[in-house]
Amino acid sequence: MNIQRWIARREPSWQQLDALLRQAETHGLADLDTDNIKALASLYRSVSADLARARTQQMGETLVQDLQSLTSRGYGQIYQGSRRQNWQAILEFYRYGFPAVVRQSWGYIAIATALFIISGLIAWWYSWQDPTFMSLVLGPDFVESVRESEELWTVSILGQEPIASSSITINNISVALKAIVGGITFFVWTIPIFTPPGVFTLYVIVFNGLMIGAVATLVAQTNLAYDLWAFVFPHGSLELPAIFIAGGAGLILARAILLPGQYRRLDALKVYGLQATQLVYGIVPMLIIAGIIEGFFSPSPLIPSPVKYLVGTLLFAGLVKYCCTGTMDSQ
Repeated sequence: MNIQRWIARREPSWQQLDALLRQAETHGLADLDTDNIKALASLYRSVSADLARARTQQMGETLVQDLQSLTSRGYGQIYQGSRRQNWQAILEFYRYGFPAVVRQSWGYIAIATALFIISGLIAWWYSWQDPTFMSLVLGPDFVESVRESEELWTVSILGQEPIASSSITINNISVALKAIVGGITFFVWTIPIFTPPGVFTLYVIVFNGLMIGAVATLVAQTNLAYDLWAFVFPHGSLELPAIFIAGGAGLILARAILLPGQYRRLDALKVYGLQATQLVYGIVPMLIIAGIIEGFFSPSPLIPSPVKYLVGTLLFAGLVKYCCTGTMDSQ
């Protein structure tokens, strides 16, 4: 084998790979067009083969080191670089994409929020008028235990914060997913039937609103309202909006089935399903953070209630600002 002739024949490929790598390293893989990306991958494979041959033929330490450097850089851009691109895409979604899709879906989210508030007010009013209504919503044993102890049930979290935080997070995500899946249909095990699209979503939102309204009356009657809302404010500032967004996602899916408009139903599900999926991706971190706060921060007796109210207010204000000011145009 004529080593010098082989080097002369292969050297243009090495130089081409080096030029493409420099461009990718300076501006990122996104700066390369499709043809250049294909060329980069092809050259990387051929140079890797050249490196193996150079080692086998003992063509000199300098050449082997140069080819090793090229292949290492190529590997970094093709494999690790693609991972960096994926992480960048994820960060870009949470920075710009999620706020944009929330604004796009504001009508559906507003309906879910309004249903929650209205059902909460109804439960609050009826609970004051008829004590049996409160027991019907919350359970008579729970209502009686709170009235007798005159103590918040949230004290049960103390001493088992990690377990409680995990359980709370799982429960919150479960509620959100039920609200979303209910937009398509939902199998009711206790009544062995499938509910129509959107019905179970409405049920989840309204039922949670009724529970909050009934609880509000119960703590007001037992002089526990200030302490309860101090507990709720820090995590509720993220948890409740996440549930409203989940409800909005469920209503979007129901709209795709019931009112597909100009689309066929399958096409409408693809279009609106993407919108709902983006909402799901966005609320999962919100629910995880809310679960951590509810497990460790909200029940802590060492943190004064005014601080909890302040933290909850600041978190909610930050969430509103994030959803209102994030824009895809800023990328």
